[in-house]
Amino acid sequence: MTWFRALKETSRSGLAVERKRLEPLIALRAAAGLGITIGLCLWTLGPEAAASSAFGAFQAAIATFQRSWRPRPQLALVSGASLAVSTFLGYLTIPYLPLFLLLLAAWAFMAGLSWAAGPTTGLIASSNVAMMLVTVTLPTSVADAALHASTMVVGGLIQAALILLIPVRPWGRQRDALADALAAEADYARRLRHNPVAPFDPLPLMEARAAATITSRQARNRPAELHGARGLAERIRPVLASLADPAVGVPAEGPQRDRARELLGAAADTLDAAARAIRRGRAVRVPPAADAAFRTPDTGSILHGAPYRAATRLGRLLREVVETAGGEAKAKGDGRPAVHLRRPSLLSLAPLVLATMRDELRHRSSPITRHAIRATVVACLGYLLGSALPLGHGYWAPLAAVMVMRPDFSQTYSRAVARFAGTLVGVTAATGVLQLTGPDPGVSGALAVLSAALMYLLMRTGQFVTQACTSAYVVFLLGMGGEQWTQTVPERVLLTLLGGVLAMVAYAVYPAWETPRLRSYLADWLLAQGRYAAAVVRHYAEPDGRRAPDVREAVLLSRAARAAWHTAVAQAAGEPVRHRGLSLIAADDAEDALTQLGRVAMLMEAHLPERDAAAVPPAARLADALRKATQAGARAVRERRAPDWAPVREALDAPDWADAEDTVVHRSGRLLLRHLTELSEALDPDPSPLLFNGPTNLGGPGNPAPR
Repeated sequence: MTWFRALKETSRSGLAVERKRLEPLIALRAAAGLGITIGLCLWTLGPEAAASSAFGAFQAAIATFQRSWRPRPQLALVSGASLAVSTFLGYLTIPYLPLFLLLLAAWAFMAGLSWAAGPTTGLIASSNVAMMLVTVTLPTSVADAALHASTMVVGGLIQAALILLIPVRPWGRQRDALADALAAEADYARRLRHNPVAPFDPLPLMEARAAATITSRQARNRPAELHGARGLAERIRPVLASLADPAVGVPAEGPQRDRARELLGAAADTLDAAARAIRRGRAVRVPPAADAAFRTPDTGSILHGAPYRAATRLGRLLREVVETAGGEAKAKGDGRPAVHLRRPSLLSLAPLVLATMRDELRHRSSPITRHAIRATVVACLGYLLGSALPLGHGYWAPLAAVMVMRPDFSQTYSRAVARFAGTLVGVTAATGVLQLTGPDPGVSGALAVLSAALMYLLMRTGQFVTQACTSAYVVFLLGMGGEQWTQTVPERVLLTLLGGVLAMVAYAVYPAWETPRLRSYLADWLLAQGRYAAAVVRHYAEPDGRRAPDVREAVLLSRAARAAWHTAVAQAAGEPVRHRGLSLIAADDAEDALTQLGRVAMLMEAHLPERDAAAVPPAARLADALRKATQAGARAVRERRAPDWAPVREALDAPDWADAEDTVVHRSGRLLLRHLTELSEALDPDPSPLLFNGPTNLGGPGNPAPR
């Protein structure tokens, strides 16, 4: 992709306005918290203190809108307290330019590194740096600065208190995540009716797992219908695939296939009914036809062997899903009480975050480390340039730069365009309103709350709308503090443009491209898929029942590697850089081969032998060959060589398979070898001049690329 095209695409993305589901009650609650904070401080402490408190309440509310499974009150408190500390330290050092620049550099660098802990932490930290640049100009003494910092904490406390006192759809995000996972399973079942080897995107299951990871305190209050359904959805997926796949399930045509299609359709209807019930917190209403499909005794006369066992197990799992979605908490299959996935508390999470940031620092080429360095340089340079220009309020340039900078190219450039356009619209509109209404602090405060309410409501619709509302909010807020409109329009527009240009130039000069790293992500995915397949195969040599923690761990690692590959491909698609290590065709074919490799391993997992089943001794050698060959294959992928799968072929051709050639593990092993060979063929040197410069088909038909 050329630079011109990349700029065009990122500009279009930044200015886009999308239709999203709005949350008016949550936006109203956040705006109410902001209004209460401004009103109390305006009444008791004056306009300047009210402006400081408003920044704290505003930022605390924004933090609660982020994609996080943490309790929202905690996010509000952390945001308000961290902004208070930043403001107080900033005021103490701002009279001494070298000392303030040192503090700004340290804060910007830590904010950049904090993206390693996730986007929510990164956004809160970056916002603290940006808002500190504004709030340090409001106090007039050390005592005044301490008072302003206290009001920011109060703003966070008020937002947290409102969340506790006025809960809006409690556990709503967790309900949506679990319902989305069940709905994805339903869609998968429908697609299997027409395409027995249809792909499945595990992202909804990953989201549901993240939502189900809770603290002990949350576990005591979690609704019963959110307890256990995710685990059932995980177990249903391989059963659906094994019932539909011709290799281990029913034949491609005939009465058995027709019966399988009927059961898959009934499973889809049942899963959809459970998803609707969980999302809305209502009783499950399974369609009578879907319920009857699994109760009829005709299934036993049509299906035999493995397909019949899959159909029976599918019906049992669906009944458990319906019972769980109806609020009946189930115990685990071995009779023990079910336990929840434990999420560490914020205090215990701090050492883990610091360790992650330290690991990023050790890799100078890490996108997070490069982002931290860019943010530090741009923040300090922007402050110096803004202060040197005869415009006043030079903090606006570094503020804009810090707020638009992200670890990847596309988001940085799209947000820079959206920031400038939104600032132009928001500042102009707010200034016009101030001219009409006059400088009354109460009116300006009310207009600031209204602008914030619009921002909270429309936050999901796009960066342009968000920036326009935010810019209007800041203009009204500073107008409440006594600034004239003539100090608003020209300087803020020009300084915002300067900050955006600095951020864009910084990424161009010191980039962190994902395109050259695609082979590394592909190698990681191959390694994870090989570990998954090897873990499943070994259980055929050492039957241990269906409780296989090593297989479960391998599945999670495989999903994480797949998600990292897809994210890298999506980011690389918008980068203005070419890389001769991976062509577009090779990326498509390699992804398809690894997807099919994981599908075969999943089918084998669905038929794991029971503890008393006969062992297949040659499977142990095959498992070792898979593990070692994929490790060597991952190294070959990184070194731009085609992997060699001779050890796997030799393990499958060994003479001790004579009595086990017709087993599931041997037939599946042949399929694994075929897909590994397809991967090698895809990665052979490709003379085609078409290089990777666009999106790949992420997962095949029915599985669009994640955005």
